[in-house]
Amino acid sequence: MGEIYTNPPENDAALAILGDFAFYAGKPDEKLLRLKPKNCNQDFIIMVPQNEKWAELIEKCYGKNARKVTRYAIKKEKDIFDKSKLEQAILQLPEEYELKLLEQEEYELCRKNKWANDLVSQFQDYPAYKELGLGVVALKDGELVAGASSYSRYKDGVEIEIDTREDHRRKGLAYACGAKLILECLKRGLYPSWDAQNKWSVGLAEKLGYHFSHEYTAYEVKW
Repeated sequence: MGEIYTNPPENDAALAILGDFAFYAGKPDEKLLRLKPKNCNQDFIIMVPQNEKWAELIEKCYGKNARKVTRYAIKKEKDIFDKSKLEQAILQLPEEYELKLLEQEEYELCRKNKWANDLVSQFQDYPAYKELGLGVVALKDGELVAGASSYSRYKDGVEIEIDTREDHRRKGLAYACGAKLILECLKRGLYPSWDAQNKWSVGLAEKLGYHFSHEYTAYEVKW
């Protein structure tokens, strides 16, 4: 998933772009930094510089339109998950909720609900999601209220996205959905990769068995 661009004829810089994220590496190049792919119709992007020189160039090119933020990398470690603890997290789900694998009906619900759109937004339709994606949703009286899903898929794993509708937060739904998704990934031989936007996300990751790695700089840019 995603696309890679470079700067011929030099070919000494590269941009990898996927969804809301753009990663820059190599020799800082202003032309590449200003490149907005033709098939990209969004006006917001999270730019991740490889180093300080790229960061300085982002600030130079985008000025006030680039908001510097701190994100949190989570270690990618195999065989660290306590399956019995994850299964217990699922059992702690309040009785009025049910967990389901994310299938076509749930996919359409995610598309229709703005708060849940990122659970499936990188897959153009359900057949694409069915082939590459994997997810779990929490329902109450048939209504979608939370979910954990693959924001994207790579060869041996997925990047996890978790969302809960605002009026159903602090009820353990994200914890239960995350636990179920991790177990489903492990069944399929996929690694459930996690990257945190904030310290709340770090805390949830650690509760699920992950370990914090390091902070890194990113820029939320109005394109």
